[in-house]
Amino acid sequence: MRKPMVAGNWKMFKTVQEAAKLVQDMLPVLQSYPTVDRVMCPPFTSLMAVSAMLEKTGIGLGAQNMHWEESGAFTGEVAPGMVKEFCQYVIIGHSERRAYFAETDETVNLKLKAAFKTGLTPIMCVGETLEENEAKRTAEVVRRQVLEGAKGLSPEQAEVLVIAYEPVWAIGTGKAANGDIANAVVKDIIRPALKDMYGEKVSQAVRVLYGGSVKGANAAEYFGQPDIDGALVGGASLKVEDFGQIVAAAVK
Repeated sequence: MRKPMVAGNWKMFKTVQEAAKLVQDMLPVLQSYPTVDRVMCPPFTSLMAVSAMLEKTGIGLGAQNMHWEESGAFTGEVAPGMVKEFCQYVIIGHSERRAYFAETDETVNLKLKAAFKTGLTPIMCVGETLEENEAKRTAEVVRRQVLEGAKGLSPEQAEVLVIAYEPVWAIGTGKAANGDIANAVVKDIIRPALKDMYGEKVSQAVRVLYGGSVKGANAAEYFGQPDIDGALVGGASLKVEDFGQIVAAAVK
């Protein structure tokens, strides 16, 4: 059985003070659902403060990105070891990183390997744009992103990898792929790609989340699907009631 996971990607929102207030408000809600892996991913500036607040709560902490090099002259970047000081997880290859900051399948793969080497669990994002979806290229694009992003891992590493399927056309738009469509991408594209690389056991062990306009009102539609194991949540992760409803839906 794959344990459900709900991760909140705060993106570029919340000062340290605002982050502390949000965590304070969310903790009583989130601690009610220990059967779900709950993860908060605030901006880098808030990781230290939020890490201290989450200690011994059972709630995980993730960064939104990192560099693949251990150290060096990379102004403005954050090394894996710096992330590991505070976090257990790291989001890699989010569509916004790919679109605005020139992330590629190759850099995603480098970051994945660096995360595992450092002892972090990566949440690798894959998903097609609206143009690719309308051109019926979803299978081609998502399969390539999985194969290229996750290549060269050991079976043991691949088994604990978390993948988030986020159709780019559904992120922050209010549009969402319905549960059947999202599940079909996971079942017919993502898991078969994993099986081709690492075998059936790994393909069935990997947790695959859905992301893209997930809210308290529609979360149950995704979590009721057999191949979807949770959600990577954007805007709703900044709202206590909404995020709590999503985590509650993951329990069911």
